[in-house]
Amino acid sequence: MGQKMILADTSAIYALLDRSDNNHTHAVRIIREIQHRGQEILMTNFTLAECHALLLRKLGTAISREWLQNNVWPVIRVTEADEDMAKMIILGYRDKAFSYTDATTFAVMKRLQIKEAYTFDRHFKQFGLRVL
Repeated sequence: MGQKMILADTSAIYALLDRSDNNHTHAVRIIREIQHRGQEILMTNFTLAECHALLLRKLGTAISREWLQNNVWPVIRVTEADEDMAKMIILGYRDKAFSYTDATTFAVMKRLQIKEAYTFDRHFKQFGLRVL
């Protein structure tokens, strides 16, 4: 796995879908670069849930349902071991405010040796990951 895979975060997914988001144009440009490079975008089941909730709250029921129904990116399940690692990350980085979803994403990226994240969330850089 690893090099050909990129994990998507809620911040990038939302920016891609909401044309009024400050990062929308950048998100579209990045997605085109990813496709041009032939890389595959994945998300975790926790990111899927977080993104659906955000879309529901900010853009409404119709858009959140449409996105859920039409999502084509593979969804990687967070394992119990990933959750254990996420807790260790949160407890170990006392100077950071990583969300549980972010920490589980970091754990999945480590497990699958994925080095890049499609995100606008500064926490990914703070954790030492490469962001697009």
